[in-house]
Amino acid sequence: MRQAEGTEALARARSLRRAATPQEGRLWHALRGRRLAKAKFKRQIWIGPYIADFFRLEAGLVVELDGSQHADQVAYDARRTKYLASKGLRVLRIWNNDVDRDLDAVLAAIVLALGVPSPSHPAAPGGPLPLPEGEGQ
Repeated sequence: MRQAEGTEALARARSLRRAATPQEGRLWHALRGRRLAKAKFKRQIWIGPYIADFFRLEAGLVVELDGSQHADQVAYDARRTKYLASKGLRVLRIWNNDVDRDLDAVLAAIVLALGVPSPSHPAAPGGPLPLPEGEGQ
């Protein structure tokens, strides 16, 4: 990547961080600072020609938070996922309304995708993971 392209990419990523949707903000609050399964996530990271919403390098996991506009850009998303897969990355797509409705289930799906059992979110087949004892009462 040329220096000018790198500068543009950095500016674009910073712009996306500042203009985060409410759902991106909620999810980032739950992921930042190793809050989920002690996993270090980065947000708005440039990977080739794309910017990943959230990225965990050690797990090779890209978490994409999709709004309703993605229903109309299925082909673009498929190309993007194919590109990321060609780089050895897995993509987990989450709908904004899932963050709104059940953030705990979204976090459970991310933990499962990481392949790291979390003490506060033990694996539970067939559904969202339970809250730690005493929470959500």
